Amino acid sequence: MESKETIYIVGAGISGLIAAYELERAGYFPIILEKSDGVGGRVRTVSIGGHRLDIGFQVLLDGYPMAKKYLDYETLNLRRLASGAQVYVDGRRYVIGDPLRDLKMLVPTITAKIGSIGDKIKVLRLNAQMKRKTIDEIFESDEMTTLEYLKNFGFSDVIIDRFFRPFFAGVFLEPELRTSSRMFEFVYKMFGQGYATIPSAGIGAISEQLKNKLSTTEFRFGAEVNKITSDKIALKTGKKIDHSGVIVTANASSLISNMRDQGTDWKSCMSLYFEIGNSNLPEETIGLIADPEKLVNNIYGYTDTDGKQILSATVLEFNGKSEKEITAKVEDEIREYCGISALNHICNFYIEQALPDLSNLKMTAQPGESILMENVFLAGDVLYNASLNAAMESGRLAAQGLLEKKTGILV
Repeated sequence: MESKETIYIVGAGISGLIAAYELERAGYFPIILEKSDGVGGRVRTVSIGGHRLDIGFQVLLDGYPMAKKYLDYETLNLRRLASGAQVYVDGRRYVIGDPLRDLKMLVPTITAKIGSIGDKIKVLRLNAQMKRKTIDEIFESDEMTTLEYLKNFGFSDVIIDRFFRPFFAGVFLEPELRTSSRMFEFVYKMFGQGYATIPSAGIGAISEQLKNKLSTTEFRFGAEVNKITSDKIALKTGKKIDHSGVIVTANASSLISNMRDQGTDWKSCMSLYFEIGNSNLPEETIGLIADPEKLVNNIYGYTDTDGKQILSATVLEFNGKSEKEITAKVEDEIREYCGISALNHICNFYIEQALPDLSNLKMTAQPGESILMENVFLAGDVLYNASLNAAMESGRLAAQGLLEKKTGILV
């Protein structure tokens, strides 16, 4: 059944694309208003100097329930990252990983000076616990910081500082590990039951695939929204649009009068890209710099589509340095650690709003909970937890909430 009601979606990020997909399935012809020139929001890949570069180093955890529901992994041609990492500490490097997935990891992991044998036994115990614990149980458990969680589990400061802190600082974009233990358990479980992957065409291929699944959705790029009411959308240009329903995936408090500020804080980072020669970092392996005095948190090397070796470096704290100073310092650090024979700087991305800084995390909600006011619904990972999975789930629930309101039928 086709509907003649006009439904708008503000934002062509992951949440907006999923919402459009669900609305199309119900017979609607949604219109997406996007202020930028393309889809994806924070999940985009750009071409610079002939290189495909992700705007911020990101991975797809292929165990995410919503990713399995909405994405075609085969078409994405996923590059699977190694089930481990290379840790740089005290002038040495150690390869560690999950020997149950890759037997070659057994001896290096046992002998690596990143924690005691007792610590490594506790890692196996944590692995077993997360395999048994359901996602619902994770998001119903008491919250504490990730650092408190690790200490309560009995891990030593050595393994926390040499593995957990650098690894999960790269995931959570904050080195203090103050992120909720619910998020830690969820991500840890996803790493354990699946793989960290990157589409061969870059992380933006996820957004493009979701866009290409849409057939009746209209995209209006360069359309910046200024204000939303229960029946109208006002654009920055002054134009006003009537609507029968709208799903807002952007910061709603800046668009809706008299709405209490959502107060979402954001974590930022900088991603620097280099074309390199030979290095000691194995391909498709994350390198962790376990030295708090260094700028670089993690590095990742891969072969571009043109056969060139590319290295990304992620910086979380800038210490008041200029971009030029950061670039020079990062170059020095990766030369020092990676033994690189040649280094050519490509570009930097500063991502001011890389991840929402959230507490009181949840996995999902009822569709009706996404309604903000008459005919206006909210979506976005800020509603649940900072993940691609939550972005997809929130888009699905916002669309279902709108459909239930329109039809009076539970979707």
